[in-house]
Amino acid sequence: MTPQEVVRRMVPPFAGWLALAALALPGGSPVRGAAVAVFLAAGPGAALVGVCGPALRARPAREPVASGDPDFARDSDRLERLMLVVFLSIGVVMIVATVLIATHTFDAQRVLLASVLLTTLAACCPRLRASPRAPGASKTRKGSAL
Repeated sequence: MTPQEVVRRMVPPFAGWLALAALALPGGSPVRGAAVAVFLAAGPGAALVGVCGPALRARPAREPVASGDPDFARDSDRLERLMLVVFLSIGVVMIVATVLIATHTFDAQRVLLASVLLTTLAACCPRLRASPRAPGASKTRKGSAL
């Protein structure tokens, strides 16, 4: 693993620890709110997408026949990863909050702390490898229901 890959993988946990440190700022501070909101909206999902990135890149999107757009696959994959980052982040935060509510220990700072810890753990996990295609497997398009 190159130093650039290590830095790229550690950006979401670093942002989370910065958001946690921002809690020391006064309650109405816009910096505090922005740091926490940006991390909770993208941090955990970015770490999880980083773990499964090679598996996602194994089968890029194919452009429609009549499209003619040479950048369709690249743009489609970027949009897919962006949506995964946001929705996985929201899902992680909701699961953490639900667990804390169920255990009667819900607190906004605990939600943030648990999310930061899960993000750090996900960033330290090894990446998933793309499974090779079976020789006789059908070639369905990415995103197709068939």
